Amino acid sequence: MLRHIFAIALCLSCGTLLSVASAGESNSLMDISSDGKLLACSNRDSGTVSVVDLSTSKKLLEVEVGQHPEGVCFLGDTHQIAVAVYSDDVVKILDADQGQVTRTVDVYDEPYGVISSEDGSRVWCTLEYPGEVIAINTKTGKIDQKKHVGQFLRGIASHDGKLFVTEYYTAKVLALNSETLEVVDEWAGTSQDNLARQITIHPTRPKAYLAHIRSRTNVAHGNGSIFPYLCVIDTGNDQETRRKRVQMDSFRGTYVVANPWEVAISPNGQQLFIIFSGTDDMFVCKLLDDNYREVEYLDLLRTGANPRAVRVAPDGKHFYIYNALDFTVDEFSTTSHQKTASVKVTEWTKSEELLLGKKLFYTAHPPMSSRRWISCSSCHIDGDADGRTWQQPEGLRSTQPLFGLKHTHPVHWSADRDEVHDFEHTIRSALMQGRGLIRGKVNESLGEPNAGLSPALDALAAYSNSHEFTLSPHAKSGLSESAKRGKKLFFSEKTQCAKCHSGPYFTDQKMHDVGTGHDDDSELLGPDYDTPTVLGVYRSAPYLHHGKAATLQEMLTKYNPEDKHGVTSHLSKQDVNDLVEYLKCLPYESIEAPN
Repeated sequence: MLRHIFAIALCLSCGTLLSVASAGESNSLMDISSDGKLLACSNRDSGTVSVVDLSTSKKLLEVEVGQHPEGVCFLGDTHQIAVAVYSDDVVKILDADQGQVTRTVDVYDEPYGVISSEDGSRVWCTLEYPGEVIAINTKTGKIDQKKHVGQFLRGIASHDGKLFVTEYYTAKVLALNSETLEVVDEWAGTSQDNLARQITIHPTRPKAYLAHIRSRTNVAHGNGSIFPYLCVIDTGNDQETRRKRVQMDSFRGTYVVANPWEVAISPNGQQLFIIFSGTDDMFVCKLLDDNYREVEYLDLLRTGANPRAVRVAPDGKHFYIYNALDFTVDEFSTTSHQKTASVKVTEWTKSEELLLGKKLFYTAHPPMSSRRWISCSSCHIDGDADGRTWQQPEGLRSTQPLFGLKHTHPVHWSADRDEVHDFEHTIRSALMQGRGLIRGKVNESLGEPNAGLSPALDALAAYSNSHEFTLSPHAKSGLSESAKRGKKLFFSEKTQCAKCHSGPYFTDQKMHDVGTGHDDDSELLGPDYDTPTVLGVYRSAPYLHHGKAATLQEMLTKYNPEDKHGVTSHLSKQDVNDLVEYLKCLPYESIEAPN
């Protein structure tokens, strides 16, 4: 309390009232301790958390925490750090002064955003799947509360007794009572809003800000399919301005940016910083108190490769950008916007080919794209799908995850590619409008191999093929009795599911007429479609090539009237539920791929 009173008095003596920023008020891959001495960042690729001394711009330590850490936050005024380890399903507490993990808390699945209460006694965390918010007592390491509040939650921020969370695939914002976790308000976006992973609250005005994209799924063209947005939420009671979108690709004239990732606000509430991971850019904006334009352009900064986090120091003098594929944190002055320091926070631990491939996958720059709107990662972020069904020239096509891609060729619902290298045609298509990675003749899909014609294309294919499955949370304690019955049904002659979904990756890698080719009037290539793997199907809705099945139950019933993708019309409601329970458990054990 004395620290807050002193800070406010100091600001008043300077003629400006600043809001005192506390550590951990909004989720990010970075956080700064409330005393301004330390910066922590999570390193997804190396599985570590790094701690930087901001007075010397030196990395103090790097601690291994597990597979794919995401959100980090300091606990209150301490140097204790909470980190959400996404793929290991744990939240870890580590001591930044000692460089040691002091506590590990098991959670259900996919912890992403994590924030701290002001006194550090509690941590709130979003679980992307199954859409829960949990409250962890940092003294006991116990989960005091948990509540399912939405679908695929990522962003989280706290303010005035409320938590604000974002749905990743819909960009919907939910307000929760921080004590009960009950939903008390919500701000829905449009059906085109997509991929909102963080939210930030204005320090003095009733406003919240989030970056997301707009996916126009009826346009398969690089000039009009994906757009970057800054969304402004009115957290007060003004019904006319509850949610506004500011289009970022036209914010600075005709300068196009892609894949907005995160937003930060200066402690005095006067500047907003937004980063774009696809084009390696940042906009510095002036925040307006007009409830209309909301933000005004101030400056454009070029960042390092794939910026994924931005934070402002508690004293408001510097801001920091985390460049995820340069593995650096850069310090900038908030007044001059000049870079004042750079710190290497981790090392790439895999091959140089994979690093090149990942950089190509995430960039919207040439040669991958000529117009800067779109990258591979615009729809396939970190191996996931975007949860959308796109109107492609050949018909409706739901986006598939990349997990297991190496083992489940051919590629695409229409099996029109037998190697990832054939995506050279996508790079050169109207969708991405890129120059491409091959110099010289490009072989037709399903023709002579394009592998070996370009080291860069080989690298892109290697990275795309590198994504492997994690185990389903639905079978952490083994198969339930319902799932066991479902397994027996799956492999029985009664359903014939395993005739096509066979082998260690549950696909025969062949084309079949599954009776869905006539569900879409725009379809040009059906009625045969490639057999998709059902591993990880519990979190990859919508289903079928046209994405019309919203649930696994619908896939087995409503969209299987002719029993062409499994004989299911004769199943009882209990049988269908059992089959769904088994599918949700896949994979429940490590996969041994054939040689």
